[in-house]
Formats: sequence, C-alpha cells, structure tokens
Amino acid sequence: MAAPKKIAFIGLGNMGGGMALNQSKAGRDVAAFDLSEAALKRAGEGGCRPVGSVVEAIKDAEVVITMLPAGPHVLKVYSEQIIGAAPTSALLLDCSTIDVETARKVAAMAKDAGYAFADAPVSGGTAAADAGTLAFMVGCDEADFLRIEQALEPMSRATIRAGDHGAGQAAKICNNMLLGISMIGVAETIGLAERLGLDPERFFEIASKSSGQCWSITSYYPWPGPVPTAPVNRGFTGGFATAMMLKDLKLAQDAAAKAGATTPMGANAEALYALFDRLGHGGRDFSAIVQMLRGKLDDLPAD
Repeated sequence: MAAPKKIAFIGLGNMGGGMALNQSKAGRDVAAFDLSEAALKRAGEGGCRPVGSVVEAIKDAEVVITMLPAGPHVLKVYSEQIIGAAPTSALLLDCSTIDVETARKVAAMAKDAGYAFADAPVSGGTAAADAGTLAFMVGCDEADFLRIEQALEPMSRATIRAGDHGAGQAAKICNNMLLGISMIGVAETIGLAERLGLDPERFFEIASKSSGQCWSITSYYPWPGPVPTAPVNRGFTGGFATAMMLKDLKLAQDAAAKAGATTPMGANAEALYALFDRLGHGGRDFSAIVQMLRGKLDDLPAD
C-alpha cells in the first residue's frame, strides 16, 4: 500500500501546527486550514500549503486530519463541511480529544456516507507534536488500521488500535485522568519532602529508582534540574496547559457518570485543577500545580 501524498490538515493550534509540519517534512502535500491567520502563516513558512477554507483543503485529499478544540467543533466541521465534500476515497482521521459519544456519532455519519473514519487522539504534548513522536490511540474498523498507521507515521512514535470507534477517545481520557492524578501525587510528595527536610532533587534520585516511579517523575518531574526538558525549567510554559488537562478530566468524569464508574481520585483531581485554573493559571503547564500544593503560588505569576 503506497503512502498517501495529499493531506488536508484542519486545525493548526499548539498541537496541530507541529503535527501538520511533520506531514510536510515527510514530503507530503499538506493543504492546511485554520481560522487563525497567524497559524496559517506559520504553517506556510514550515512547508504546508495554506488554504482559505475547509472545503478547499479537502477537495482532492487522500487523508483528512482534524485537530479541533472540542466535540461540538468536531461534529459541526464533519457534518457541515467534510462529509459529502471530501472524496469518499479519503481517510478521515480526527485527532482531537472529545467525548466518546460524539466520536461514535461522527464515525457513524462518516461510515453511512461511505468513508473510512477513525478517532485517533494523541498523547505527548506540544514537544512530541513538534518532534513527530506522539502516541496515537485509535478507534477504528480493524481492516482500516494499516492505512491509518501509514497516514499517521510522520507524526508518531507509537500508533495503537484501542478498539472500535470511540475506543481511542476512551483510552485518551482514561490515560489523562491517570496522568492528572499521578502529577498531583508527585506534587504533594515534593511538598512533603520539603517540609521533612528532604531535598526534592535527592528525592527524585530515590523515587525515580524506587516503587514510586512513574512518568510524572521520570519524564516530567516538576522541580528545576532533574529532568531538563520538563516545563518547570522554563517557567511552566509550553507542554500541556492546565486548561487542557481540566478539559480532559471533565470528559473523564462525564464518561464515568454515564458509565456508572466510581472515580473518586479523578473527581478530586478535576476539583484541584479547576481551582488552579480559577486562580489564573489555566495557561501554565499542568505540572505547575506543584506551586499551589507547596503553598508557593506567589512565586507563580498569573497568566
């Protein structure tokens, strides 16, 4: 199966912008669209072909990739602008993080119209989006997966089929609920270590090799120094914004309520990130919650 050459990329924000550029770097013709003129300009400077509308972007696309803010945007763009306008031979990939119900609704609409569709949300944050090392969690028909892997390859370090339509979104919100909870645990522990007279850098050295080890420690430790690439070393800018973590935790809690699942830690994580967001730090990386839990919010200017 030949790799696709014509890509339509809709949504060039913090994540989508880097993702589209990696498609272009792979030698693909990327017709890129966003409502932001600045985002279109960046895409053009990086090798994409900026266009003036969704319809123009998708008119002869082999693959359509969307990276949009929320479920209502995805439903509107697919139902009003993509389905029926893109060639039916095009593979439709939604990489947004949305609710499972909307993902399945869009998938059903696409399939009824004769399209192959997948929900394919991502993990890795803006650094991985820029580097082309995202992890994709895919909900799709099994027969379409090889084609999907090929389409996502320039942006991916791992592409995993989670199951049928909607399973990608289920995997994403479960993963991010776990991430939000684990980061709060790490942040609380740093605060306790300080109060007990234990150097947080020395604690990192111990915990990263002990039973408390987790991704929030080894890859994202929110203390200056031990993990040079962690957002703490650049004032908690970039990375994965608190507002985005809060969005995903809300999706998880909504899904839990509908499924009848008990998620007390997820609920507490949502409440803490909601408070941090209300205090004016929604644009900071989510690991900045360490400052609130350490009682050091005065060291963290509001966005």
